[in-house]
Amino acid sequence: MRILWLCNIMLPAIGEALGLPYSNREGWLTGIYERICKEKGKGIDIKNGASTDGCSVSDGVRGNKRIELGICFPIEEMLFHSLGMKTGGRFRIGEAGVVCYALEENLAAPEIYDNRIEGRIKDILEDFKPDIVHIFGTEFPHTLAMVRAFGRPERTLVGIQGLCSACADAYMADLPERVIQRKTFRDWLKKDSIPQQKEKFRIRGEREKEALKGVRHITGRTEFDRRETGKINSEANYHFMNETMRSPFYSGRWKAEQCRPYSIFLSQGDYPLKGFHYVLRAMPEILARYPKACVYVAGNNIIAHKSVKDKIKISSYGKYLLELIKKYGLEKHVKILGRLSADEMKKQFLKSSLYVCPSSLENSPNSVGEAMLLGVPVAAADTGGIPSMITDGKEGLLYPPGNVKKLAECIMRTWEEQEETLKRAEAARARALQTHDGNRNYERLLGIYEEILQ
Repeated sequence: MRILWLCNIMLPAIGEALGLPYSNREGWLTGIYERICKEKGKGIDIKNGASTDGCSVSDGVRGNKRIELGICFPIEEMLFHSLGMKTGGRFRIGEAGVVCYALEENLAAPEIYDNRIEGRIKDILEDFKPDIVHIFGTEFPHTLAMVRAFGRPERTLVGIQGLCSACADAYMADLPERVIQRKTFRDWLKKDSIPQQKEKFRIRGEREKEALKGVRHITGRTEFDRRETGKINSEANYHFMNETMRSPFYSGRWKAEQCRPYSIFLSQGDYPLKGFHYVLRAMPEILARYPKACVYVAGNNIIAHKSVKDKIKISSYGKYLLELIKKYGLEKHVKILGRLSADEMKKQFLKSSLYVCPSSLENSPNSVGEAMLLGVPVAAADTGGIPSMITDGKEGLLYPPGNVKKLAECIMRTWEEQEETLKRAEAARARALQTHDGNRNYERLLGIYEEILQ
């Protein structure tokens, strides 16, 4: 069967083959990709054809009689032309490798729909002639463009990551009105104030709904996304399928004696929905009992303010975070780590005393899955699809979203209930190993493809 993937990013394997920078933002895609590549024996290195013990594009597809895979991904205009590609450019990432298509798109403005994308996608479809189109995510214009261009709802599968329409409703995350209405120079210049950010999610959510109404197959993994997509398209077939995480997280194990005491880890915190401000507001109560507690946050540093350039770039949300840090005297208790690779994320997980997911809304955050795989204690907001991943008191601790006092209590309970914390972490690891089992998830994916073809 000829399967065309439409991804939101350039996969790391493609970036490595082309010598281009790439993102690990959706590293779980690599998990599925690697399973396809490993279907038949050892791989062949995508750069030089040498035999390896890992997976590869070339041998995986050449030897795999069940799937012939094509990958379509968006790329910014400047980079697209620097590679010397034509619109709908077709290339392979190794001898006899997977067919790849770079799709020119303005990724900086996903709220803007460019009709030209449909024409570019039609060229790709004509070239690859897929039996099934599998779209990963709904948050970019290329999703709706693919649904329209392909025009075969019975052969189109959309995988739910998050839901923009639901995110728009939860976006403000209990921010003070003055913070919501404030515009910094950066917000004014980029037309990106907090209300404007919410509006962009709303616009994307409307296109998301149109795309979901135009397909007959949806994959999801939580009761939340099953319920929400059912409201949008009750006639679509909902196929339950868990995700395979990035390979580094299947080895290694958290140990209490090897972590940094009273260290709290967040995987990101650069926009309100992710709830970094909730943790800062919880810190005074935590520090009253644990004065050495410290928050470590991966991702973009939106609170940098030392240089003039930093101050010009700061957003209203970043300014609010700085206000909280100053108000509660947290300057020595907050560390921004910047963007981390998968291996760097793993190291940070293992040396943290717990992982916290304080978002106002999530579907099934992969950071929670990765923490669980490593056996890292988890505290998370009881929101969206998180209850489908964690049973409160069994694999982690859940608290009402936005409830700062309960958040602080969960963090302190993790440190105080040492024996119970170890039991919950072990139970979380056992559950995650089942949920994110690569072989099982791969076979499930093949089963969904076969069901669609039938």
